[in-house]
Amino acid sequence: MATLVQLVDDVVANKFEIREGSLTIGRHPNCNIQIQDSAVSGNHAKLEAKRNEHFPQFLEYFLSDLDSTNGTYINEKKLTKRERLRHNDVVRIAWNTFKFIDDKEAELERTTHIIPSN
Repeated sequence: MATLVQLVDDVVANKFEIREGSLTIGRHPNCNIQIQDSAVSGNHAKLEAKRNEHFPQFLEYFLSDLDSTNGTYINEKKLTKRERLRHNDVVRIAWNTFKFIDDKEAELERTTHIIPSN
């Protein structure tokens, strides 16, 4: 399961579970993740969860900015196109900070063992 965790002063304020499909983030009441902040655009960003074509048991997560006024960032890099999210990425929507948690990716990282070639 993947989660987008909203942080306020590095403390978890909200958790949003991400399922297959897409969701919108913004100030508008129709957004799946609604942020009550005037710096956030009505329809600010879109998060998509799609099955990996080679490993369908895994979802891949993508974030896009929807031409927002104050920008969408992954690890402080402003999005100019759709970008893939990775476990522990820090997402910023205007001045609101989130952490992306992907339990399956974290588990895969813990169990992966790379054998150096000679």
